[in-house]
Amino acid sequence: MDLSFTPEEQSFREEIRAWVGAHLPASISHKVHNASRLSREDMQTWAKILGQKGWLGYGWPKQFGGPGWNAIQKHLFEEECALAGAPRIVPFGPVMVAPVIMAFGNVQQQQRFLPGIASGDVWWSQGYSEPGSGSDLASLQTRAERVGKQYVVNGQKTWTTLGQYGEWIFCLVRTSTEGKPQTGISFLLIDMKSPGVTVRPIRLLDGECEVNEVWFDNVKVPAENLIGEENKGWNYAKFLLAHERTNIADVNRAKRELERLKRIAKDEGVYTDTRFKDEIAKLEVDIVALEMMVLRVLSAEKSGKQSLDIAGLLKIRGSEIQQRYSELMMLAAGPYSWPFIQEAMEAGWQGDHVGAAHCAPLASTYFNMRKTTIYGGSNEVQRNIVAQTVLG
Repeated sequence: MDLSFTPEEQSFREEIRAWVGAHLPASISHKVHNASRLSREDMQTWAKILGQKGWLGYGWPKQFGGPGWNAIQKHLFEEECALAGAPRIVPFGPVMVAPVIMAFGNVQQQQRFLPGIASGDVWWSQGYSEPGSGSDLASLQTRAERVGKQYVVNGQKTWTTLGQYGEWIFCLVRTSTEGKPQTGISFLLIDMKSPGVTVRPIRLLDGECEVNEVWFDNVKVPAENLIGEENKGWNYAKFLLAHERTNIADVNRAKRELERLKRIAKDEGVYTDTRFKDEIAKLEVDIVALEMMVLRVLSAEKSGKQSLDIAGLLKIRGSEIQQRYSELMMLAAGPYSWPFIQEAMEAGWQGDHVGAAHCAPLASTYFNMRKTTIYGGSNEVQRNIVAQTVLG
């Protein structure tokens, strides 16, 4: 197994690096490198820049308008974007629902929905979790009743990330109560401007409303928005979750944040502390190990071999690493990591005269990262899956 990149792959990396460097707005890159708040406009601006190049759907095959890159090229693209300080692509459209539409949608659905996702013009949200139905997703209760040529949807979704910006939402809904819970679930695409859809932001500890409740009150959805077959949605959901869990690993962002951690430690004078430096070294080793795991999978795909089904393992290690680097940044910054007043930060409060320009908003990031070991399937559940499918 050769984990080194070929000259052709290195040339591809240089091409991506040059293009991203020339087209990524400096103001957005600065925000990402300093973990400042990204607005909807920031995220959408970068998405549309990629869309114009045909790279927002960077993992898509050519037949659906993507670049048709192989696994190595996709990895190099992700890495160069992360290291340059590009915002993480909001995954719900291009990374999550698009592959489901490609694999299970009909031609009309593909022609209708994929162009808006590829261009970055349409913002998608994910409607999976419900109150009491998070890790046990099969227990969801949002109901879709078929009435003629439409479904009438009633129920609630929660923890809908950036749902306040959503224009369309893909939902798991219950269309049958017979048999096992998994067999009565369908995959439905819903226009969030439909009468009866209500989005209620959930304000978090950092003052942001990253997640939301989405309510459906007799929402009428055309039956043509059903993906695949009725009551087969659980199969499509598992297909999508494999993409989500691999995406959560996000080794490239971890590499970028490791460098930020080192900057903070040096600026705060703790980088020379032997014990703290040991913690940074252990984190760096784990990030390298995670990257090697990713490269092993890519190497297997490149050679045509069957790669291990380790999406759950990537999710476990990636999410734990995200929590660790956010914790170490907090420890390095000490008291400077705590204050969080959005208006003051946007006005330049964390200036050089304070000495914490590189620190804020570390406290909010730390608290926010507590979610990573829960969403996308809790790590406890993922360990069970790994034990069954990988270890045997």
